[in-house]
Amino acid sequence: MSELVQQINYQGIDHDPSSPTLELDHVYALYNGGSAGADGGRGTALALEDITFQAQRGERIAVVGPNGAGKSTLFKLIVGTLEPYKGDVWLYGHAPGEQICIAYVPQRSQVDWSFPATVKDVIMMGRVGQIGLFKRPKRQDWDVVHTSLERVNAAHLADKQIGELSGGQQQRIFIARSLAQEAELLLLDEPLTGLDAPSQDSFFQILDSLRPDGVTILVATHDLNLAVERFDRVLLLNKQLVALGAGEEVLATENLLAAYGGHMHRVGDDGEMLLADTCCDHGETE
Repeated sequence: MSELVQQINYQGIDHDPSSPTLELDHVYALYNGGSAGADGGRGTALALEDITFQAQRGERIAVVGPNGAGKSTLFKLIVGTLEPYKGDVWLYGHAPGEQICIAYVPQRSQVDWSFPATVKDVIMMGRVGQIGLFKRPKRQDWDVVHTSLERVNAAHLADKQIGELSGGQQQRIFIARSLAQEAELLLLDEPLTGLDAPSQDSFFQILDSLRPDGVTILVATHDLNLAVERFDRVLLLNKQLVALGAGEEVLATENLLAAYGGHMHRVGDDGEMLLADTCCDHGETE
């Protein structure tokens, strides 16, 4: 259940909101956070190599790439649960771990949904950084919880067990938790997996509602169509940053071939490209 309760709650520090929300400068990472050794073993294998980019306040970026491309590793670096082997990660000019601005929603497969917690209790976990460990929430904290539930149209679910909810409802609750946390950066790892079209529409309506708040959002997804249609920019990753920019430009054939390689095939008379997303699995769940 650690992934359910795990979140990034830091005591706030002053930062310049005009600076990039997120900046990675020539970042390298090793698989499973291993350290480089002289034996040439698994610890020396690079999960990410020379990643450099910025994300601005209020921007919504889709992170795409084949299995094992490093999408989850990238999020762990940003959150601060994994340290770079080389390079720097900055959040409003500060290292991860120095502010309260990050909310991380892991893949649903990484969460133990049998843990006995109500929806409102899960959302209250987002207030820990504001309240402090081992301190009781005040009335104003419960007001924030209820307001957050209302913003994602889930107030009627407050007393339900989190494990009883559908996949789409669980995603809404995690976003509500980020609202209660007052997060400025939201990382969502494969939130669309298993959601039907209406649930996906509801999910994006909630993300749209966060734009006035200036929340920066990164979403790891395998759905390239949604990446083009629903995001400001697309980051195409395969251990290295293949391309970053407008979706249609980033997902041009040459870039897809560079990222997916032999796992792309032409089908149909029009030569449409089909992705077989099964490559590069080195133990990282994407």
